[in-house]
Amino acid sequence: MLDHIRIVLIKTSHPGNIGSVARAMKTMGLKRLYLVSPNQFPHDKANEMASGAGDILDQTIVVTSLAEAITDCSFVVGASARIRTIPWPFCEPRVMASKIKQEYKNNQIAILFGCEQSGLSNEELESCHLHVQIPADAAYSSLNIAAAVQVIAYELRLASLASIPSTENTEYLATMEEMENFFIHLQQVLVEIDFLKIHAPRKLMTRLRRFFLRAQPDQMEVNMLRGMLTAIQETRNKS
Repeated sequence: MLDHIRIVLIKTSHPGNIGSVARAMKTMGLKRLYLVSPNQFPHDKANEMASGAGDILDQTIVVTSLAEAITDCSFVVGASARIRTIPWPFCEPRVMASKIKQEYKNNQIAILFGCEQSGLSNEELESCHLHVQIPADAAYSSLNIAAAVQVIAYELRLASLASIPSTENTEYLATMEEMENFFIHLQQVLVEIDFLKIHAPRKLMTRLRRFFLRAQPDQMEVNMLRGMLTAIQETRNKS
């Protein structure tokens, strides 16, 4: 299970935090670290703070966009302390870890953490199937990024060791690349039929993203949905 999970840090500003995250991961058996546009990496401070987890840093994958980091993932979780205006499907770390063990352990999974100053943006959270929040004291709920990763990693390790009945998926879940292509196609068709006003979209696409990501379609279902969209376009072109 843990071999299928990657930790994704987005626009991390301090290299020491990257090293501390690597150390937190290694203590819980997580090995795969992705960095999206880090401010400084590689860096001596990252190696110093890794304190024995240099192998995690050596294998770290650095990309320039979130889409690159999660393109082959079928389940993406965003860790954030903030509740949003349009709330995403939400749970606590233990429930998240159990869900991964039961339903998604054989899929590629990403856990996202935003930059230290502001956390995940709304747009970044909209790339997630699930919003996880550590139930810290409301009077002071700000964890540093390494501490947050440590809590999440601990719950994932507990779940991986527990005797939780797992449900094997008979179909491969759609990857984020496939879902993003579907969302682009969906928006195009909604504009063509004049259902979506591109200059005044309000929150329609955000709510549709939430709906379809919550549904967790498999690859065959996404292909079916895109086939329906293509049929709508062909019918309109004939009229």
